[in-house]
Amino acid sequence: MSKLKALRNPLLVMVHDLVWIPLAIWLAYWLRFNLDVIPVEYVRPLQLLIITALPMHAAAYFFFGLYRGIWRYASMPDLIRIVKAVSLGAVISFIVMFLLLRLEGLPRSVLALYPAILISGLILPRLFYRWIKDRNLNIRSFERKRALLVGAGQAGELLVRDLLKSGPYEPVGFLDDSALRQGQEIHGVRVLGTLDDLGKIIELRSVEVVLLALPSASHQLIQRVVKQCQEHHVVCRTLPSVSDLADGKVEVSHLRQVEIEDLLGRETIELDDSGIHQLLTGRCVLVTGAGGSIGSELCRQVVRHKPSRLILLDHGEFNLYTVEQEIQAMLPTETVLHGVLGDIRDVSRMSWVFDHFRPDVVFNAAAYKHVPLVEENPAEGVKTNVFGTCGIADMAVQFGVEKFVQVSTDKAVNPTNVMGATKRTAEIYCQNLNRRNESTAFITTRFGNVLGSAGSVVPLFRKQIEAGGPVTVTHPDITRYFMTIPEAVSLILQAGSMGEGGEIFVLDMGEPVKIVDLAEQMIRLTGLEPGRDIEIKFTGLRPGEKLYEELFHASEKLAATSHPKILLSGSREVDWDAMLQLMEELRGACGKRDVQQIYNELKQLVPEAAFTHGSDRAE
Repeated sequence: MSKLKALRNPLLVMVHDLVWIPLAIWLAYWLRFNLDVIPVEYVRPLQLLIITALPMHAAAYFFFGLYRGIWRYASMPDLIRIVKAVSLGAVISFIVMFLLLRLEGLPRSVLALYPAILISGLILPRLFYRWIKDRNLNIRSFERKRALLVGAGQAGELLVRDLLKSGPYEPVGFLDDSALRQGQEIHGVRVLGTLDDLGKIIELRSVEVVLLALPSASHQLIQRVVKQCQEHHVVCRTLPSVSDLADGKVEVSHLRQVEIEDLLGRETIELDDSGIHQLLTGRCVLVTGAGGSIGSELCRQVVRHKPSRLILLDHGEFNLYTVEQEIQAMLPTETVLHGVLGDIRDVSRMSWVFDHFRPDVVFNAAAYKHVPLVEENPAEGVKTNVFGTCGIADMAVQFGVEKFVQVSTDKAVNPTNVMGATKRTAEIYCQNLNRRNESTAFITTRFGNVLGSAGSVVPLFRKQIEAGGPVTVTHPDITRYFMTIPEAVSLILQAGSMGEGGEIFVLDMGEPVKIVDLAEQMIRLTGLEPGRDIEIKFTGLRPGEKLYEELFHASEKLAATSHPKILLSGSREVDWDAMLQLMEELRGACGKRDVQQIYNELKQLVPEAAFTHGSDRAE
């Protein structure tokens, strides 16, 4: 039974194509005689031509594989096969007829008409069948949402083609700012206007969803479209970026909700790939904190430059396993990958790592970064952010590392919390260690919050919105700098390639964003309204939290660099012996869990620190 069912459609197609042979010949004669009765003397040649053409065309059909194509997906290769098969069958039929009748009773017009009619008879039903299927003309079509596509370029063409085949959306038109495309159609879907007409078209065409078919769209354009969609209470979905569409295909399944990263990000950063290539290619690279948000992205971007070895170091087993599996899948043949479990505070383990692998370049992304947690556990924050960092910095000198790139934070500027003070201490140590050795260049990169990183407000807000609220914001006036993780890491690599030693590179973070505005935007992106559907609740500043962050100290005079997104901050020289003495006292305070002394020692190491709360808590 299953075999009969499988053969049913091919047999019907075969019968259809064979029936068209005598029909095309008869129509050709009928047209030749002006739609009148065919004269008797032409009937026998007509019959002979049909008898001759049937086996010839049937053989040509099979020879060119007409039945390999599926009508549902009829395309240009299928049409070409039809033309070839009909042409070959007609030529052979004419040769046979010439041998039999010397072509007597075969008008010249018939010789041209019947192949043309036969080609049309085979092609048009296939195209019509595909059109019917693509339009999905059945009861389910009324359940599809009316979609307006923004972007009538290549991505728009591929997307609308996929939409017409299947999917939850019925395309009603395109919008495109190109004057040349106005009024044109793509697969029967018309370009209705420009982006300026978005609101009007939404109303006129009863649009239920707007689909952004612009993988290279700027963030300003996305903001513009999303704002109008929100004003008209219409859902907006978008295709990922060009880099994310790695397979080159554009399908309905690629459409996703517009995320806050799409609105807050900035234009693509132009990098000096030659400089980064020179820093990384063929070198042994160590990334600490490889399982974290910044560390894992560093691994992704470093491996593209084909280092000889890439060492992933992290003390979290699951995070290390996850990133190692991901990097392994994209590993070039020139690179050897090593996943190393270890804590940067473990001196013997770190000594083995440096001695065994002898890295040329180190990116230190290992740190405790969550402000409230480090406030509650100051000794642990100091052990990792100060002594862990300084320990591997010393080893970098001992084992001849060429460049050591320290990942810092804007919270190190005029710190009001332990996390910021520890990161600033690490900055000062690395800068001054740079002056005291000739083999290793120490470079510090400083930037603000990264969207979607562990501990960021973005994933927290998402969870709170999914749970129905409230969304918690500490203060109505609190602001932060934001950039995407890939953008931050790209600039870290760029700064690493530019630095010669002792610099603090400050990444241009753009304008600060009010956190309450961020919360409102994220709520609206889900189609809800702040205050009505989701409550925003102000909880008060947490211990050590500032209303706003700074990227540089007032005494640090910023200077431009060769890269427009990277600024150079002035460094501060300290008495090395005095600093080492203070650090030993800080180590002793951590050992005793003396929180008050920890604050006192940090204050001496970082005089500009202004802790905003009492230090009488116990760990």
